[in-house]
Amino acid sequence: MAQIQPRYDPGKQQLSHQVAKTTTAITLGLSLMILSGVTLAATVIGLVLATPLLVIFSPVLVPAAVTLFLIFAGFVTSAGFGATASFVLYWMYRYAIGKHPIGADQLDRAQEKIAYAAHDVKERAHEFGQKHT
Repeated sequence: MAQIQPRYDPGKQQLSHQVAKTTTAITLGLSLMILSGVTLAATVIGLVLATPLLVIFSPVLVPAAVTLFLIFAGFVTSAGFGATASFVLYWMYRYAIGKHPIGADQLDRAQEKIAYAAHDVKERAHEFGQKHT
């Protein structure tokens, strides 16, 4: 026969559970506050020690950083353009062999609209030419 388990009621927690939760929260909070203070102190000390070196070497470091940034940006841009070009070529190949890539139906609709507009302009020009000759 199955025993009936008493329902858990969060409002009736034992005092020891509440004390354990509070102690854990306070310990964790204080540990994180101390770690935050140590990190801030180390950052300030590192900045104080590094500032004279940065000022002395800035005529070299700034142009070097700008150059490295431009080189990195060029490589990233080149890679982006290459990936885009390869995707476009792949899409065009699939479209040309009759597969139905994403967006092909929109391209076909635009092509039909342009062809219809060109045909309409041709007819109007022909009518205009017939009227004025």
